Amino acid sequence: QVQLVESGGGLVQAGGSLRLSCAASGRTFSTLLMAWFRQAPGKAREFVGRISWNGLITYYADSVKGRFTVSRDNAKNTVYLQMNSLKPEDTGVYYCAASLSGIVGVYDYWGQGTQVTVSS
Repeated sequence: QVQLVESGGGLVQAGGSLRLSCAASGRTFSTLLMAWFRQAPGKAREFVGRISWNGLITYYADSVKGRFTVSRDNAKNTVYLQMNSLKPEDTGVYYCAASLSGIVGVYDYWGQGTQVTVSS
């Protein structure tokens, strides 16, 4: 079992930055593939970015590439999402997810989400 708790969301003006954190507990964090997703009002949840268990491989959605960075600190059991140059269309609830198998697209655990609102 893995518990995930996101934090760091809030209200920010367009062009600003936020850093989200996702703290994990319950299983060896360093073995998990971790990812971030978001869901805007009235829209389906969408992939944002992911990071391999050792932090060496990252992958991003085209919509955030060059603006967002996923990182992790296995000593702190935490994954981060640094968001720069934020746009109003980045508004939504942001979720972190963990994959036990490491198979891309297969996520077994989800956090409760944290709200990010970007004002124009």
